[in-house]
Amino acid sequence: MKLIECVPNFSEGRDARKVEKLIETMSKVPGVWVLDHEMDADHNRSVVTLAGEPDAVAEAALAGTGKAVELIDMTEHTGAHPRVGATDVVPFIPVEGVTLEDCVALARRVAQEIWKRYRIPVFFYEAAATRPDRVNLENIRKGQFEGLREELKKNHDRQPDVGEPKLHPTAGVTVVGARKFLIAYNVNLNTPDVAIANKIAKAIRFSSGGLRFVKSMGVDLKARNIAQVSINLTDYEQTPMHRVYDMVKREAARYGAVPVGSEIVGLVPKKAIEMAADYFLQLENFSPAQVFENKLAAALAGAPLAGKKEGRFAGLVRPFVEAVAEPAATPGGGSVAACGAALAAALGQMVAGLSRKKKSQAFHVDKLSEHLDALRREAEALVEAIDADAASYDAVLAAFKLPHGDSSETARRDQAVQAASKGAAEVPLNVAERSVALFERLGQLETIAAASMKSDLKVARLMAEAGARGAIANVEINLDGIKDATYVGAKRQSVTLLREKLSAVIVA
Repeated sequence: MKLIECVPNFSEGRDARKVEKLIETMSKVPGVWVLDHEMDADHNRSVVTLAGEPDAVAEAALAGTGKAVELIDMTEHTGAHPRVGATDVVPFIPVEGVTLEDCVALARRVAQEIWKRYRIPVFFYEAAATRPDRVNLENIRKGQFEGLREELKKNHDRQPDVGEPKLHPTAGVTVVGARKFLIAYNVNLNTPDVAIANKIAKAIRFSSGGLRFVKSMGVDLKARNIAQVSINLTDYEQTPMHRVYDMVKREAARYGAVPVGSEIVGLVPKKAIEMAADYFLQLENFSPAQVFENKLAAALAGAPLAGKKEGRFAGLVRPFVEAVAEPAATPGGGSVAACGAALAAALGQMVAGLSRKKKSQAFHVDKLSEHLDALRREAEALVEAIDADAASYDAVLAAFKLPHGDSSETARRDQAVQAASKGAAEVPLNVAERSVALFERLGQLETIAAASMKSDLKVARLMAEAGARGAIANVEINLDGIKDATYVGAKRQSVTLLREKLSAVIVA
């Protein structure tokens, strides 16, 4: 099944009847689930979470946009949250069986329909952006509804991607895009001084030199007489919630303030909560497998045949081992190399996690926690590379199957083969780079880890080395079929440097 998420944001958070009408309209589309909705009176904004098959979700988003035109008049709208339209933003997020590129294509189609049906101009953002300066939503929202309305009259650079260079009289414009899962996370302070919230927001957001994958701003919650740091986490695995909360807490202390609570707007991935629980509770030997729902899902997805008793961990590994053993091209050596490196990162996590619980390593707790976070991110990236490597080689095979009868077909086939071959070289090169860096990090970890786990670290480093060398072998074999001499030369130089770096680290 192909599944996507869509999180339309509407500029109405005070009239529950209007929000109910929006939800009712979108709920009527067959094949769509309305999973959640949040209203905020201070922001005067509602966030609705839709899920389902791509075409159905797209139609629901369009229906909601049409209903918003009827219900919301931007000339009368006020609120703490920046906005440019009645349906302010419509992001599409891949969930299952769908790529980010698929969501970009869907965003483009929906944008054309918004203009065709409702005459609302559209801007593209995030992965769907057509210009670098429009990747970030805040750049598009600059000046908000009122400022954009005036600028479009004279500034050619602010013209929308779809539609006429003027706002819909009451609905403004809509921003449509495609992105990864985003967490809307707010931290409330024990002060009404929004200037403090703005200073904290500036310190933590990436655009001002703060945390990667963080967008933030200060908000005045007049109804509660407090200030809020409003945050968007665009990649919660790279920059998790607990790290953001800690930094907000430290920055607030500089101004004599403290957080009095935090909130999640909309839905949040279970993994994000698990990561925060592990960090703050310092759970010993914690694993996502200890979460009941995870264990149940794994059992339902990979239950062994009746009468066949599977070991505690063999059942987790066997499906991949059997897939590799199949007489098929994928998954092959590249996926196995990525898997080996992912296991190295996972073993490093175990060592760091256990070491920071020991009294003998109390002096190194902060550094061990940093390694733990970094190794968790590397393990996730390397696990994703298992499928990415298989998909890249499948693309090569598909290119070779293209027709090559006449000269034009042959040219198209050759072009497709070359493009796919480059893709098949890039994935293992990335794995090799990560594996070499991982090998080096594991060596650093050895100096502060508990002595009782040195053998685990040795195994981890051997696996990281194997992952690096295996990935390099896959890069080289794919380069052999690429005709672009400049590209091949650059990549071979990268491989040589990786080999030299790996050898230097091993000797050291």
